[in-house]
Amino acid sequence: MEQGGARENVRPYASAVPPRDVRVPEQARGEHTHSEPPAPRVVQRHSVRGQILDALRAALVGGELAPGEVYSAPALGARFGVSATPVREAMQQLAVEGAVEVVPNRGFRVSERGPRELAELAEVRALIEVPVVLRLARAVPASGWCALRPLAEATVAAAAVGDRAAYAESDRAFHGAVLALSGNRQLVAVADDLHRRSQWPLVNSPAGRRADLLADASEHTALLDALVARDLTVVQSLVREHFNGADV
Repeated sequence: MEQGGARENVRPYASAVPPRDVRVPEQARGEHTHSEPPAPRVVQRHSVRGQILDALRAALVGGELAPGEVYSAPALGARFGVSATPVREAMQQLAVEGAVEVVPNRGFRVSERGPRELAELAEVRALIEVPVVLRLARAVPASGWCALRPLAEATVAAAAVGDRAAYAESDRAFHGAVLALSGNRQLVAVADDLHRRSQWPLVNSPAGRRADLLADASEHTALLDALVARDLTVVQSLVREHFNGADV
């Protein structure tokens, strides 16, 4: 993760979660009319900006930062125990990615997305990933696919407890590892960006249910089974169906 801004010591929190990100407070009043930032997660990265960026991304995916709401850098910074500077820098990166919009003199508004944008992202992802997976299905030996089993199982574990943020991270890790077998780093980077954007919540849409996450995760293990068996017909069916339902 990119390094930026002066290093700061992030205030430790008592509870521990899997090494990934931070959870911002659920009920924390922002400045003036700013929305309330969510509850903190444990921060475990070396770059403060990197820590905050990961935390904000997790909060976006988990629906803790609501579409259409405005959040100020000072209010979020106070909750993380850092200055507003690394929060503002992280938010600027999210603005570049399209996750938030800059609101002058107020902060950042979480972008509002509809089903059409999600469908467009799924279509583009399918155009990129489906042919690559089908090509790899003919070339990668069974041992290569078996090595990805722990990543598929991690998505199942996250889905089982309904942790949407953890599921989003493990889901991207699995897809990234599959595509990495192509040896094309540019493809992996582009696909990961599209995947991350597809995980942001829709406006006026409830967070994904645990049953939906489990169904999506089960497709990962089923796909691996088909890839190990070199059942190309099943592989093609599963990978296309996976993108048709890529809205969890």
